[in-house]
Amino acid sequence: MPNLPHTSRSAVSPGLLLALAMAVSQTAPAQTAPAVLQPAESHRTVATLSATGVQIYVCKRDGDKPPAWVFKAPLAELYDASGKLIIKHGAGPSWEASDGSKITGKVLQQTPNTAEAGAIPLLLLQATNAGGAGLLSGVRYVQRLQTHGGIAPGLPCTEEGQEGRSPYLAQYVFLD
Repeated sequence: MPNLPHTSRSAVSPGLLLALAMAVSQTAPAQTAPAVLQPAESHRTVATLSATGVQIYVCKRDGDKPPAWVFKAPLAELYDASGKLIIKHGAGPSWEASDGSKITGKVLQQTPNTAEAGAIPLLLLQATNAGGAGLLSGVRYVQRLQTHGGIAPGLPCTEEGQEGRSPYLAQYVFLD
């Protein structure tokens, strides 16, 4: 699987990230979500999409402790198997489909990605309709699987408010 560099700026081109995301999704078998990330009752898959983007961190000081990176928000684009942009993912967390439907999520469960050291955790989120009819309007859960990269930047943060961005790839499964 790809090793993604940590960067304080988005030094990796979106095209390269998309190519990596598509290569990973086509060469890696779809990952089955661990039991802890399965919703209580069985649900139908609405969409399974490959994400490419960054995890944004901000440098913050906690009392007398040295400044440290704190997660701020994701910024990613989600593509179908043909490479078509379907959803934009951002702060909240939120997802907005190209048809105008929107959801926000709340983390219910997370577990480390034991398949790849240095990757952000796998997640199960509960979704809430934030507006618009379309692809996302009936989504109740979102799983984040097959994560690559995205952990806090390796370089120390030195100035409060400084922003760091870490490239990441993931698979998002939307369930009704």
